[in-house]
Amino acid sequence: MKDLSFDRRRLRALIAKETAQISRDVSTFLIALVMPLLLLFLFGYAVSLDTAKTRVALVMQDSSEQALSLANAYRNSRYFDVAMARSVDAVRGALLESQARAIIVIPADFGEQSKRGRAPAIQVITDGSEPNTASFVASYAQGVQQTWAASRAEERYGRRAASAAAPPIEVSQRMWFNPELRSRNFLVPGSIAIVMTMIGTLLTALVVAREWERGTMEAMMATPVSMAEVIASKVAPYFLLAMAAMAVCTLIAILIFHVPFRGSVLALLAIAAAFLMPSLGLGLFISATTKNQFVASQIALFSAFLPTFLLSGFIYEIGSMPMPIQAITYLVPARYLIPALQTVFLAGDIWAVILPNIAIMLGFGALFFFLAFRATRRSLD
Repeated sequence: MKDLSFDRRRLRALIAKETAQISRDVSTFLIALVMPLLLLFLFGYAVSLDTAKTRVALVMQDSSEQALSLANAYRNSRYFDVAMARSVDAVRGALLESQARAIIVIPADFGEQSKRGRAPAIQVITDGSEPNTASFVASYAQGVQQTWAASRAEERYGRRAASAAAPPIEVSQRMWFNPELRSRNFLVPGSIAIVMTMIGTLLTALVVAREWERGTMEAMMATPVSMAEVIASKVAPYFLLAMAAMAVCTLIAILIFHVPFRGSVLALLAIAAAFLMPSLGLGLFISATTKNQFVASQIALFSAFLPTFLLSGFIYEIGSMPMPIQAITYLVPARYLIPALQTVFLAGDIWAVILPNIAIMLGFGALFFFLAFRATRRSLD
């Protein structure tokens, strides 16, 4: 069939048909409205990379004043929930059963070494099966001891003498954009990418396949509609649905999770609209080539949802991935959405970062829509 000229009246009728079909489909309602809220609250409340109040066992093999002072420093730390013990054997089971994430041992000669002016050592036993937690506990246990040692030196020798004995270089850390290092501040904006991928690709991957399965595509082929009108009618309702879901998620992120929003609404809309181009285009291409809802949903899951979750930098830092995997991430459109979203939320309208990401996402969108148009034309010939 030869494509006819574009007609706005036919397009409005097709969009009205698609909108009515969406409103009657319970699964679409669940994926577009209920699932995004569940994901947002899951990443906002249940998923956290913050490791505050880690439970540790503190073994006191020395009862000197210095050892008790250090023990109090650990008990007063906001990073540790301390359980006291007298021997390592008494708390070995707690570490094996994950009731404690580490065992900090203050040795028997701690007080004696401290009196002699030496730097007494402590032992930190961690659970290596969880490397991130083990590294955190080891570094913060050392940090608490160093802070305690500096405080004791200041009390003993005075501030000026303690400063003179300090190293000539002092490192002063300052965290920009997320000074409290709250994982929620970058997990919640990143979850918006997951929501938009679900609506843009997963739902759109079902639309043309559903027409073939229900036999309505043949009836549509008999009507004077062009392929441009068919594609536009499938895209427009899901584009608006995804933008509405993004707006709801943004409001929840700001009002409920108190994620800072330092950018502009214009920048946020531009980023979201740019990402929906490859997301919708990929969904249409999958739908037009498979003509089966189950197959389309599985391909959308493996080609869009999982790469967005695992390879976009949402949770796992791309720089820490192996080089071949890092190369693959350049083919994931969400890789360019995540930094743009986090920039708008945490830093503001830094267009030098935002515009290149928008351009790349639009390039992916043009490619996927071209492939979807070709696949749809071949299926209707």
